[in-house]
Amino acid sequence: MNTPVSPDTIAHAVRTYFLAIRAMDAEAFANAFAEDGTTFDPVGSPAITGRAALREFFQSICGNFKSVGLTEDSVFVAGNGAAVKWTGYGTSTSGKEVNFEGVDVIEVNQDGKIQTIHAYWNPAGMIAQL
Repeated sequence: MNTPVSPDTIAHAVRTYFLAIRAMDAEAFANAFAEDGTTFDPVGSPAITGRAALREFFQSICGNFKSVGLTEDSVFVAGNGAAVKWTGYGTSTSGKEVNFEGVDVIEVNQDGKIQTIHAYWNPAGMIAQL
């Protein structure tokens, strides 16, 4: 049986992740995850695993934007993770404004790092705004 992770530890991991996104900081984004952390962003796409791949993934997203971020609308901590309803916003490199939303289901390990994220959102809606 897995050792329970405290709600404060989970909340801190979630906060760290979203702060890194708003700062467009690829290093902080990757370091919010465990060494072997994985994201499915969006769910249905191939897994992105490991800090180097996560860093590269985030850098590729940021390359399309002057600014981009996600704001946590609601955070629901339970078990060893959280579900987060978020709203996204950004300004593309060409100056177009985008808004989008989704839900991340986040699992946190005993070290307080993100082990897995399942991101439920539709990138096509955001891309259509660009």
